[in-house]
Amino acid sequence: MTSSALLTDHYELTMLQAALRNQTAHRQSVFEVFSRRLSGRRRYGLLAGTGRILDELARFRFGDDEISHLSDANVVDDATCEWLANYRFTGSISGYAEGEVYFPGSPVLQVEGTFAEGVILETLILSILNYDSAIASAASRMTRAAKNRPCIEMGSRRAHEQAAVAAARAAYIAGFSATSNLEAGRRFAIPTTGTAAHSFTLLHDSEREAFQAQVDALGVETTLLVDTYDTAQGIRTAVEVAGTGLGAIRLDSGDLAQEARDARVLLDSLGATSTRIIVTSDLDEYAIAALEAAPVDGYGVGTSLVTGSSVPTSGFVYKLVSRQGDDGTWVPVAKRSTGKMSMGGRKHALRRLDENQIATAEVIGIDRIATNDGNDRNLMVELVRGGERVDHRTVVDARAHAAMALAELPASAHRLSTGDPAIVTIIEEDS
Repeated sequence: MTSSALLTDHYELTMLQAALRNQTAHRQSVFEVFSRRLSGRRRYGLLAGTGRILDELARFRFGDDEISHLSDANVVDDATCEWLANYRFTGSISGYAEGEVYFPGSPVLQVEGTFAEGVILETLILSILNYDSAIASAASRMTRAAKNRPCIEMGSRRAHEQAAVAAARAAYIAGFSATSNLEAGRRFAIPTTGTAAHSFTLLHDSEREAFQAQVDALGVETTLLVDTYDTAQGIRTAVEVAGTGLGAIRLDSGDLAQEARDARVLLDSLGATSTRIIVTSDLDEYAIAALEAAPVDGYGVGTSLVTGSSVPTSGFVYKLVSRQGDDGTWVPVAKRSTGKMSMGGRKHALRRLDENQIATAEVIGIDRIATNDGNDRNLMVELVRGGERVDHRTVVDARAHAAMALAELPASAHRLSTGDPAIVTIIEEDS
């Protein structure tokens, strides 16, 4: 088992050393993950990465190699190294279900345990949630813009190799139908797809030979890339080789709306009326929305997806919100700096729904259960209890949850323009 323990920042361990030395490390504490605002001034965010955090938590161990490095590099002292060598998270984690939508202040993850146990998880948790949720949030905007047309994740060549796997997972949760990334397919059972690039056509002496080789290998249901040379001639050749039962063609250049219209007319005239048209080439949610009236049957999205469509992080922070004093009483704590204020106290959240099951508000109780008016949905789920994982929802479960949560949002949430959060947040606290 490869350790994830050093996927962290140096200062996590310097805080640990100081807290161990002055004997405050044992204080029971609650850390919360939330965003102060929605990145990119989008109208909602979509949570992804929770399952990956739970997977990594099982690997968060300081073995001999990790301890040797910390000692040799003088990162922490011997007493801290000894504590880390025996580290196992024994606390509790709760939060929003993966695939839930969130808003400013939403307590998407809560970590309760000793200060020492919780503080060293900050970087691991934030690095996963900030990236995965940024991708899921962008992907959900793309799938909404695509209406009922499928989107395929194709961004592996535009991201770090492990980020590409995480992006494929997040995109699938948000509604993408498949990925080109085989490792994502293996790890998470996401459907994979892929046919050929322009290089395959250029390998052969003619476009016809390339198409024939692909059809011979993959059958007539394959997707042929028709714009290496002349697109119209490529379509004619594709139908001549595969017949009118050709599965699909792919367009990867030019004015995609016009190219798709021309391609549809030509395909229909050749009798290939059921052949689908797939488009690629630097698509994002705005380009997809602009293609709504075009005869397009599916989209392949790469660079914009794996970079969060220009919003590559979710703005999540990990803050201590409550701790026990030496007398055992809980003390709410919060940062008060101008522009970076937060709310102390443990949070509980509900999604307020109207009579049509449409979300109207996020109701957050501070050190109390939020008031349910009879038609609200509890947002908090238990993930880890006493150090043991109790939530085993799959990527498929998260995908289903995302579809449900997105369907609850008002229509205004799905506007692509920037704006205020789609629903208001109501804070309840004892006066």
